[in-house]
Amino acid sequence: MFRTRLISGIALVVIALAVILTGGWVLNAVLMVISIIGMNELYRALKIEDGKEWQKDRRADTKTGVKTAAATSPLAATGYVFCIGYYFLVFFDLNAYTVTVMLALLILLMAVYVFTYPRYRTDQVSGAFFGFVYVAVMLSCIYELRAMENGVYLVWLIFLASWGSDTCAYCVGMLIGKHKMTPKLSPKKSVEGAVGGVAGAAILGAIYACAVSSHLGGEANHVVSFAIICAVGALISMVGDLAASAIKRNHDIKDYGTLIPGHGGILDRFDSVIFVAPVIYYLAQALVGRF
Repeated sequence: MFRTRLISGIALVVIALAVILTGGWVLNAVLMVISIIGMNELYRALKIEDGKEWQKDRRADTKTGVKTAAATSPLAATGYVFCIGYYFLVFFDLNAYTVTVMLALLILLMAVYVFTYPRYRTDQVSGAFFGFVYVAVMLSCIYELRAMENGVYLVWLIFLASWGSDTCAYCVGMLIGKHKMTPKLSPKKSVEGAVGGVAGAAILGAIYACAVSSHLGGEANHVVSFAIICAVGALISMVGDLAASAIKRNHDIKDYGTLIPGHGGILDRFDSVIFVAPVIYYLAQALVGRF
């Protein structure tokens, strides 16, 4: 299991390096695909996809014994279409229409709810809207940060604050972790691990600043700003990780999917990145170059 997880993790890092360094339409397209897959995983967890409320259960063909996949839920399909449209807006720098798109999505979801009544429940409609914002909109901040001036250097703060803090928290927790942080939600996480994750992320941010400051220009010392950004990002990363765990526990599932061997689904691997991306995006605009 560890070997599979390690190989998958290395493959993810290599793919992330290639895609983010390329940037542009490649990054936009990859994030769009990841968002759709993530939304699909969440919609399945929330019973928006493959639910008895809107479609017959998957059935086994009596002759072949092969299961046939159910068609996409109209409610979920609406979310996917708006996800694609939203990433086109982001790519063409039409962010002024973001609120308009979100309002249009809400209205259309309610229209599907009304005209297919009683196929869906209100919690499924709100879940479809939540999935769009939670996955597609928040993940798009990776592209937004990459598109900023010096974004090719700043965008890595997202992964230092999420995946970097997660690794540091795990190591510290294994070594000295004694006090449970959220015993009911995630028994293995400790207060000591959380502190180690935040401190580790800050140190990683400071080291990274020393490595790339010469490429950022200006007279500012980026060590402090990068350390602060990564520390705050690490705190938010824990919220994202625990939020994803809470959703899984609420719906009695172990993993969101099986796409990434040893890790689970997209949401299992990007749960913290989803929360960290918008925070780092706005902190980078506010703090970089201020110290």
